[in-house]
Amino acid sequence: MKSEGYSDSEYAHFTSYRYFGMLALALFLGMYIKGRKILPLIYISAICVPFFALLIIIGVHIHSTPLLLISHLLWGTAYTFIQIPILPYIMRNAPKDQQTRAITFNFATWSLATILGSLLVAVFNGINPELFTERNLLFVISFLSFAGVYFAMKMDKNEHVPIIKEKSRTNLKHYDWVIIMKALVPTAIIATGAGFTIPFMSLFFSNVHNMSTATFSTLNMLTAILVTIVAIYIPRLKDKYGYHKTIPTTQSFAIVALIIMATTQYYSQYSFAVIIAGMFYLLRQPLMSAAVPMTSEITMKYVGENNREMVSALTSAIWSGSAYFAAVGFGILRHLDVQYVNIFWITSAMYSIGVVLYVMLIRDYNVREKAGLINH
Repeated sequence: MKSEGYSDSEYAHFTSYRYFGMLALALFLGMYIKGRKILPLIYISAICVPFFALLIIIGVHIHSTPLLLISHLLWGTAYTFIQIPILPYIMRNAPKDQQTRAITFNFATWSLATILGSLLVAVFNGINPELFTERNLLFVISFLSFAGVYFAMKMDKNEHVPIIKEKSRTNLKHYDWVIIMKALVPTAIIATGAGFTIPFMSLFFSNVHNMSTATFSTLNMLTAILVTIVAIYIPRLKDKYGYHKTIPTTQSFAIVALIIMATTQYYSQYSFAVIIAGMFYLLRQPLMSAAVPMTSEITMKYVGENNREMVSALTSAIWSGSAYFAAVGFGILRHLDVQYVNIFWITSAMYSIGVVLYVMLIRDYNVREKAGLINH
């Protein structure tokens, strides 16, 4: 979008519609999938996500505001069909002793996709930027994404579906709201902070450090490789150190890395600043991402089987809603010429609060587990 002449605030504005689409559907979908098969929704997502991605690319190229707004909205909606059901699907169908690994490998799969996409962009854009433009490469990646339909159809059709009463699906009184809220508050804080930062990393490196598309794609690819490597070791880390050490430790180091990366804007006129920024960007993502499978697992176990679909939906709604409002806020702040480093300070502060809340959640989880209130 930048190469097509869009400003930071315009990029944030259109991106916010993607998150709004995810937010609008989340609660309904959480209630819908309770006691129903999940695979049909995965099929829909496999078809619609790349289709609406193509429409976004076309909308950017022809500068069609209506097409961009509608396609971003529908892309977010289609993505929700896999984002919300995937954790309940794993918790339903994976053996109890393999759930951590299943969640971790699902997480690593997304990282692997980032590696492949970034590799395509970095290599081909670096070879011939005029032929292999961002637009052309995104077209190729979107068409390749339709292969997901084939792999979705190869999934085991005999999924486990819990038997529930029809009323418990739509009656909100059947959910344990106190437990749900305790589990989701840390996520809400961290998601809001992330919304100010994650979608706009490319703008930070481009506008502050003048990094090219090919270079940033290479950096993203290296980051994704590190995320994948770390993800492989997450089950071992959890088994060796437990939730109470692994989650806050990795997140705390990630916050320090984010601060060091962001503050390179203070001395960006020096050539070594971009090197420091790149190094700590490489460290930040794996460290923060290492906690995600564990926080997802502990949240699903903490709330219990009756609440998992709703929690998955609300988690998606929180991330989407936070990203939506943060994207709007980011656009306003950038329109007011607020520096990236100051925006990233907001993220760091919110991350820190979220880490403290996760420590409190883990302690409560341990208490409830000892009392026999946690259903593994």
